[in-house]
Amino acid sequence: MRFGVYASCALGFSTLLVATSASAHHSFAAQYDSTKVMTLTGKVTRVEWANPHIYFHIDVTDEKTGNVTNWALEMGSPNVLMRLGWTRNSLKLDDVVTVVGTLAKDGTKLANARSVTLLDSGKKLFAGSSEGNAP
Repeated sequence: MRFGVYASCALGFSTLLVATSASAHHSFAAQYDSTKVMTLTGKVTRVEWANPHIYFHIDVTDEKTGNVTNWALEMGSPNVLMRLGWTRNSLKLDDVVTVVGTLAKDGTKLANARSVTLLDSGKKLFAGSSEGNAP
């Protein structure tokens, strides 16, 4: 009897984990518009190195108005980025970067990064975009 209770609890917990993971993931086409490619240059303000996708944020200054806007940039998973040459220390706070990416459909300051160029070293890294056109 005790084994049945444990087995039922384990099955329920496993089902909950799978459902949570599946609902958290999204498709590129659902969130981003592949026809809206942009280039941003700004200073890194935050880096979130975690599964399922890495996010970093940059402050971008509008050249015409001088207004500063904070953008969130989504990249691939830590595993994909490590295979592309990234480490946890590739992006640091206050680094200045140029990002080529695809804008979010909802008009927010969110983009899916295709590549990131570190301006101090000139090193260009691909961002493991879920768009499917990155190497």
